[in-house]
Amino acid sequence: MKFALGIDIGGTFTDLVLSGASQHALKVLTTPDDPSRAVVEGVRSLLLNAQIAATSVDRVVHATTLFTNALIERKGAVTGLITTAGFRDVLEIGRERRFELYDLNIRMPEPLVPRDLRLEVAERTTAGGAVETPVDESALHRAARTLLDAGVESIALVFLNSYANPENERRAAAELRRAFPGIALTASHEIVPEVREFERSSTAAANAYVKPLAANYLDGIRDKLRALGIEAQLSLMLSSGGFTHIAEAKAAPVHLLESGPAAGALAAAHLGKGHSRLLAFDMGGTTAKLCIVDDGIPLVAQGFEAGRTRRFMEGSGLPIRVPSVDLIEIGAGGGSIAHTDSIGLLKVGPQSSGSVPGPACYGLGGIEPTVTDANLALGVLNPDYFAGGTIAIHKAKAEQAIEALGRKIGLSMLDTAWGIVNVVNENMASAARVHIAERGRDQRAYTLLVTGGGGPVHGYQVAKKLGLKKMICPPSAGVASAFGLITAPARVDRVATIGLRLDQADLARLEERFRALEAGALASLAESGVKRADATIERAADGRFVGQGFYLSVKLPAGPYADRAELRAAFEQGYREKFTNTPPQVTIEFVNIRVTVSAAAQSASAAGSAGAPAPATHQAPGNRKVYFKESGDLVDTAVYRREHLPAGFCANGPLLVEEDGSTLVVAPGGHVTLEANGNLIVEVA
Repeated sequence: MKFALGIDIGGTFTDLVLSGASQHALKVLTTPDDPSRAVVEGVRSLLLNAQIAATSVDRVVHATTLFTNALIERKGAVTGLITTAGFRDVLEIGRERRFELYDLNIRMPEPLVPRDLRLEVAERTTAGGAVETPVDESALHRAARTLLDAGVESIALVFLNSYANPENERRAAAELRRAFPGIALTASHEIVPEVREFERSSTAAANAYVKPLAANYLDGIRDKLRALGIEAQLSLMLSSGGFTHIAEAKAAPVHLLESGPAAGALAAAHLGKGHSRLLAFDMGGTTAKLCIVDDGIPLVAQGFEAGRTRRFMEGSGLPIRVPSVDLIEIGAGGGSIAHTDSIGLLKVGPQSSGSVPGPACYGLGGIEPTVTDANLALGVLNPDYFAGGTIAIHKAKAEQAIEALGRKIGLSMLDTAWGIVNVVNENMASAARVHIAERGRDQRAYTLLVTGGGGPVHGYQVAKKLGLKKMICPPSAGVASAFGLITAPARVDRVATIGLRLDQADLARLEERFRALEAGALASLAESGVKRADATIERAADGRFVGQGFYLSVKLPAGPYADRAELRAAFEQGYREKFTNTPPQVTIEFVNIRVTVSAAAQSASAAGSAGAPAPATHQAPGNRKVYFKESGDLVDTAVYRREHLPAGFCANGPLLVEEDGSTLVVAPGGHVTLEANGNLIVEVA
């Protein structure tokens, strides 16, 4: 029997799942100095414990926060930029928009490329795509040599209007690769061939910034897996919710920045089948994520911001124009540190203790109280079986850290611990309210599906704050993101700028442009081993009513197109879903067209699921004292092992359901039922 291996590296834990005829999972601490070390040690242990030969693994899908963290922490390569004469400051100028109009001390995000490493060459392509001035190759060579002498490891090449005609940029890239074969080079038309110079420049710079790191890491992890005896092709999770092959990932690592969160959203969509409206809530050791899943499909946006200086402020980060699962992410995880602000108020996060030194209870040198410490002090977490018993936990150290914080704010240890948990729950609920409202949804129509080590722990209170009536906790929730990796389809996205008014559209020409994008996407997908017959093609367009400054991405019918009316109807439907009404009698303009080509994983191992549990051996529940605010004190609470829940199990809260990697908390007034597929359905009081 063949198995698929999912590997998800988070800020605190690295999760691994083997899925085939049976499913096996493991959660280990991430090793920040060398993330691949935790992967190798974890995979070796997982194969040994499951008694599965390495040669039985026929698929490996990997997600990591390594590249995102490098960008946020500014630990990427020394990067240079070569651009059109007169445009070196595009990255600095941005859109001249202050995200906080009245903040006199506003701090805009620093460009990834400092001004002294942004150089210009003479060349010009018009907005219509005509080459007005060819590239000055001697100036190009001088610029590249100047950057290399300054210690630059990676170069972004961004020429004006190269989305309209990449000829100058293509020739310059070919010349640089010939003359300087050792340099990592990113040409903007290869990464994001669409209009808007600032966003294209920012995306190309971000890709160049992480490209050397990605090449070294991906080659290294592939070789280390082979050394373990795993010969399967290494695939990488994309931010858009699909996977690609290693060559594509090394060329365009910017597409991997949100790979981990995307995997969690895919897992929720798979595990929540049968529920048309889900809020996928994934809380790990460092961050919490929430994504809307409608009719089994996570929402996808055509771009996002990285490294925001203000977490919830649009415009305070670096724009990245690549497709990404549309989610909200906040610094609220098990390792988030509780502290007091300048006026003595209790705050939690966004700073995290990570895996090293970790929360105080890990006993690895951490002394500041974290969310994990608070949950341990409240009795929610089992100190004898944390992360499936793989990590030794010290409850006394957690209580000492919380007591020290409690003395600052004048609260008892238990009240301080509850305060920490309540603050982080409200932070997550507040972020969720904004995210859901901005997408035109009513949160009350949704069911919360919880994953990650902290999702089941905090989900009940978050659902209660959001006014939700129901929550779902799937099996193996603690490693759901790793499971999501092996359910992901192969996927390729392509985009082109067309600037076409619908009332003047040449539909035959539009069809040609779509088919050219589809051909390129299919060729790339074939490199992941996907057959043309297994591929699904979806079309979309970034459209707007003429006169509007920005555009909305909407799905289009499959084509070929013979009637402008069907295209107008498709755009208006998408516009109404977002904004309710459309302006009367205004012409529609398609700015960009998009193609998504995807195919479900073909190996038998992909058919596995977190799935229904094996018949349970009934065992009476344990009992321990747990603090609930509803009760105002520590109360005797039933503690069940998930693998011992009998078919048809149902019970009233308060109760806990423990399994390797996570603990489901049901407060007083709640009710839980076990479904045949293994999901626990919780009714929220």
